[in-house]
Parts: sequence; C-alpha cells; structure tokens
Amino acid sequence: MLPDSPDPFYYLANFERALAWLDERCADLFDDAERRFAAGFAHLPRASRALFVRMLMRKGPHFRASRLAYEEIGCPRAAAAPLVAARWIDDAPMLDLDALAPLVTKAELQALAARLCIALEPRATRAGMLAALGSHYAAAPEPRAWHAWFPASPDTVLLFTAAPLCERLRLMFFGNLHQDWSEFVLADLGVYRYESVPLDDASRAFQRRDDLDTYLALRDCRDGLDRAAQAADADGARTLNAAIATTLAALDALAPRTQANAWLRARHDKLRHAAGLAAERAGDPELACRAYLDCGHPESRYRRVRVLEQLDRRDEALALATAIAEAPLNEEEGQRAARTRSRLARTRAKSKATAEPGFAQRELALVAAPAGLRVEEAARLSLTTAQAPVFYVENTLINALFGLLCWPALFAPLPGAFFHPFQRGPADLHAADFVARRASQFEACLAELDTQAYRDSILRRYADKAGIQSPFVAWPALSGELLALALDCFPAAHLRLWFERLLREPVANRSGLPDLVRFWPHEGRYELIEVKGPGDRLQDNQRRWLAYCAQHGMPVSVLQVRWPDSDATGAAAAAQALRAP
Repeated sequence: MLPDSPDPFYYLANFERALAWLDERCADLFDDAERRFAAGFAHLPRASRALFVRMLMRKGPHFRASRLAYEEIGCPRAAAAPLVAARWIDDAPMLDLDALAPLVTKAELQALAARLCIALEPRATRAGMLAALGSHYAAAPEPRAWHAWFPASPDTVLLFTAAPLCERLRLMFFGNLHQDWSEFVLADLGVYRYESVPLDDASRAFQRRDDLDTYLALRDCRDGLDRAAQAADADGARTLNAAIATTLAALDALAPRTQANAWLRARHDKLRHAAGLAAERAGDPELACRAYLDCGHPESRYRRVRVLEQLDRRDEALALATAIAEAPLNEEEGQRAARTRSRLARTRAKSKATAEPGFAQRELALVAAPAGLRVEEAARLSLTTAQAPVFYVENTLINALFGLLCWPALFAPLPGAFFHPFQRGPADLHAADFVARRASQFEACLAELDTQAYRDSILRRYADKAGIQSPFVAWPALSGELLALALDCFPAAHLRLWFERLLREPVANRSGLPDLVRFWPHEGRYELIEVKGPGDRLQDNQRRWLAYCAQHGMPVSVLQVRWPDSDATGAAAAAQALRAP
C-alpha cells in the first residue's frame, strides 16, 4: 500500500502484515514477551498501534510528545496511554545528559543554564552549551525525569521500550539486522523489486530459538569489538587487545551453538577472522594467530602464515604456505601462498608449469590528461569508432549474462536460501557449498550454451525480470544495445568458460574483470581491455582474470594510458608493474 494512497495508515497496515507473517511462520520461536505482543497488539486502539509503528520507524528511543504530531493519530499522549499500560512505552523515563542532548532546543538549553546560574559564551553553540552544562557538575549528574530538568515545560518525553522486542521480530522476519520495515514501503513504491520465490516451513533463517539468541550474541560480540577498535588511540593498544581476547573467549563459548547451522557458523568464522585482523593492526601476532587457528573463514589460513612469519616461526609458516599452495581453497589463497612460499624458501625460480600466461600489453597516448573524466572513460572515447564501438562494462556485463542465464539456479527455493519476500539474492551465496547444492540447476542452465537456446533465455529474462534485484545483474549498466552486441560477438564457448570460473567462486570472481569491451559486430568478434593510468598497477584479482582469459585464447589486453604531462618515472614504474608476475 503506497504512502500517498487514500489510507493514511499504510505504514500500520504494512507492519501488521509482517506481524501476521511472523505469527504464521515463526510463532514457535517466540519468547513470552513476543507472544504477549503478538496476541495483544491487534486489540489496541488504531491510533495507539499507529503511534507505536511511527515511533518504531523513527530514530529514538526517546521522543518528545510534541514532536509526535500526526494528523491521522491525533493527540499523541492519548494514543500513548494504552502503550504505556502495556509497558511498550515509558512516559516518565530518567534522562541523563546524553539522552537529553538530542531532545532539547538551543533556547531550552539557555533557559536551563540560566536557572542553574551557568555562564555561557555570548555566541555559544548547542555543543558548547551542553559542554558547559556537563562541566557544571563535579560528576555526571544523576538521570532525572524531563520535568526535573524543565519544571515549567508543557511537554513530556516518551521512551520506546519495545525497541529490543521489535528488533528480535525484525531479525526473525528478515534473517538480518541491516534491513528494516521500510522495505515494505520501498517495494510498494517500486523503488526495489524482488524475485518471487516460494517459501515453505524450511525457508526460515532460524529453526530454533537458540539460533536467534546465538545470532544476537554474535552481533553483541561484533559491536563490542568495533567499539574497542574505534576507541583505541596511540596508547590504547592494550585496551583493544583485551577486547579482542574477550571477543575470542566469547566466540569459543558460542562455537558449539553454531555447529548445526552453517549460516551461523559462517558468521562466527567471519567475526573470528575480524578479531584476528584487529589483533594484527594492534601489533599482537600471538593473539592474531590464536584467532585464525581453527577458523573457517577462507582468508584465515593465509593470514596465519603471515603472523607465523611475524613471530619468527618460519618453519611453521613455510610448511603451512606449502600446504596451502598445493591444496588452496580458492585461486586467491593459492596465488598468495605460492608467492609467500617462494619468498620463505628464498627462491624466485619459476617452472614453466606455474608461469603466468601472457596477455597483450599496449599503450595509448592521449593528447592531454582527461579533464573531469575517469581514465577508463577517456580511453573508451579515444578507442570507440562507428565500426567498433567500445563500452565501459568492468564487472557488469559478464556477470549480468551469467545472472540472466542462470536465474533459475540462483533463485532456486532451497532451504536456507530465501527467508522473506525482500531478498536481493540467496542468503547462502557466500557458503562453500552454494554451487554444489544447485549443481543440477546450474548444469541445466549451462547446457543451453550447447544450442541457441541460451540467447532466447537471456533475452527473455532481460525483458521479464527487468529491474528485479539480483546479486549479478546491475540493470542500469545493461542496455538492449549492449546485450545484443554481446550475444552476437561473444562465442558461446567463451561464455561457458567465464561462467565456469564464476561458479568456482561466485562471490570472489564477480570482480577483477576488464574495464572495457570492444565489439566488431560485422565480424562477430570482440576484445576485453583492462585500462591502467599512469602510476596504476594490476590488482591480483585482475591478474587472475587476465591470465585465465589468455590461457584459453580469449582476446584480452592491458592498455597503459599516457599523456604528455604524466610523470615519466611513474609511467615507467607502472609499465614495469604490468610486466611483473
């Protein structure tokens, strides 16, 4: 229901729709407070329910009643009374200075300072007034009610105490805490469109109450680690390291509760890896090594090599680097481990079997540095002709072709993949078994490349699915002209090779693709071009894609852009970087 529709209670209707969905699908997960809420909310007066949702969707948790003026609700104090009786709102909260600060006006601060005989600077800002108020007290003042701060105020303050309960309901609905109830409105407005995926009883983020509690415990661990990292200063490393140690102890305790849920286990490992990175930044490799040990994050094994090296445990580092290089979890890990193994073994020798396949390297001299243009766009404009148009595509075109052809596999209604109607893609996209669980679906999609069926499927989904959220299709970057040229000029065999590499690591391999594509439509051929400006160098993920394309005989090249006033030393260094393995 749209916000500009005749019903001014559209937001309440959306929230009640979500509550009904939760009551039908997740009632077995509710605790006593949530059950009471689900049973009692519908019996409140409509104005009270509407005020509740308005407060839920605004930044709080404290609100001045005078600022809760909504025509459809009427008097906010009258509407709040049933919510106060239900204990979902507190109409007499105690306010400390931090809670008071966002509620008061500058004039009210001036009046408060005058009543307390606090001298203010003539042009004091709000921040200055608050600082003066704080320094007036020998210690932080005791929290007090609004009217203890402002006895003559006709206003009052309401505290939305149901926020933690609603957060848990939102988590049950979305399976995460980065989406909120505004998704309903955005979907109704057509700002976002989502694929309709059948949902059954197994399509829930949480199968047990303990899963929900574990998610929130992991969230609290992450928040504590982030706060410690933000608070750390030049001499705060010891405090940060203590926070990291506390986080690791909490994760050790939570580990058994994540074993039966692969999705929670992945979140657990991600946080453990983040703790390791924080320990490295804090200069504590021992603590970092502890964090990376027995961590399932795909980057943790290699990070362990690095911290073992920092600890001067070179034999252990070399042994682990060798093990990784011989059996890597992914291409990036293997690439890094091979380099580190060579360095640790003090050899730069390369065998023919491990040599990086060559790719063409060219230079483009522009008349002048591109004013206001990215170097990729400047190169595109210089290269494009009527007979051979050039497009800036970077990580969009090949990903989009893959996303359109493999749409049925990506949006297959498997357990643990889709939890609610507002998902951009499957929740298990980052899981190690993402492709394996959909092997037959992906095989069926790629089989279309053996005939002309793939063209029809891609074009049909481009029309039918236009604008629907997808983790692989960036709709604004895909035009009908570009799609037609790609299907005419990209051989099906090359599409298969690209898609097979994407399926090796669907998330990691979405990036690193060349910047430009040049088509020769009358000849049915193409070229992929990676553009580098003066001083720029190839990233590892770009090298992997370039090497893969060159290895399979695809037309791919690196274009080093120059202009007359570019620094010669920097240009030479960049050219050397392009040639480096």
